Amino acid sequence: MSRPPRVLLGLWPDDRGTQYADQLVDGGDGSIELGYFSWREALLGSYDVFHVHWPEMLVRGSTRLESLLRRRALALVLWRCRLRRVPVVRTVHNATPHEPGSRAEQRVLAACDRATSGVIRLTTHTDVAFGSFVATIPHGHYRPRFDALPREAQVPGRLLFIGIVRPYKGVLDLIRVFRSLDDPALSLRVVGAPSPGQGELVTREAGDDPRVSTELSFVSDADFVREISAAELVVFPYRRMLNSGVLLAALSVDRPVLVPRSPVNEAIADEVGREWFVFYDRLDAPGLAQALRDVRARSLRGRPELSARDWPAVARAHRKVYLSALREAGRG
Repeated sequence: MSRPPRVLLGLWPDDRGTQYADQLVDGGDGSIELGYFSWREALLGSYDVFHVHWPEMLVRGSTRLESLLRRRALALVLWRCRLRRVPVVRTVHNATPHEPGSRAEQRVLAACDRATSGVIRLTTHTDVAFGSFVATIPHGHYRPRFDALPREAQVPGRLLFIGIVRPYKGVLDLIRVFRSLDDPALSLRVVGAPSPGQGELVTREAGDDPRVSTELSFVSDADFVREISAAELVVFPYRRMLNSGVLLAALSVDRPVLVPRSPVNEAIADEVGREWFVFYDRLDAPGLAQALRDVRARSLRGRPELSARDWPAVARAHRKVYLSALREAGRG
């Protein structure tokens, strides 16, 4: 191919803050042309590779009719890719969708899996049952954008949950555990847009405890950095945890994290420095208080080691996957 391959990302542009796609687009060296998703481009445009990230997000609409039309549109896009020998590459961010979809959705997602040639996983602990080849490319860090933003002074005793509030993330459990602690010097911030129904539950669980405060909406990059930098410890009360961009965001702002013990989190800790991690097997009040004492005793200096997650290296690794997929499709 005499020109840079053009890759259509299965992600819409989003101006609410730094997203995975923004980092991938900005981290490239121009040898690959990356474009954001639109249905018009996917159905009528000219591109060499279709790179899917969260396929369920492409087919979920605000009404049943919109969801039906999106499912059919994605099926048509996959048919068009097969007809034009456009390889489909998929990044597996999660083992399954965060919220289960309908049977009709599951059928079109299965078709997307069958159409996929190259699969990108973020860790070696992600099992992949589809695709003709698999590459492991770690999630990049957020320093290129976050280092330019102002930080807040750390608030002693401040614990933070930040990110989309979803049931599997255990935010309600965290609030209950925190409220069982009677230390008036502690505070808990819950920051992030709630999935349907979660905002009311968070507000109810927080009750009238003056130590618990919330910001239940999307926040800008600047506010994101301010919230993380003000925390003494960023807490991930997840009931299951595979890949987390927020984890990399917290480490990018040089804050220690409390995470569930898992092979993925253990591996990241070994990579970036175990002193930045506190693990738990079951989140409870004594463990939460002890985690804060452990972090204070470490007197953390320097920064987590994130050089293996520099975005130029991540972008180069993506380029190799795209070229391999094109060769496999007979277009290399």
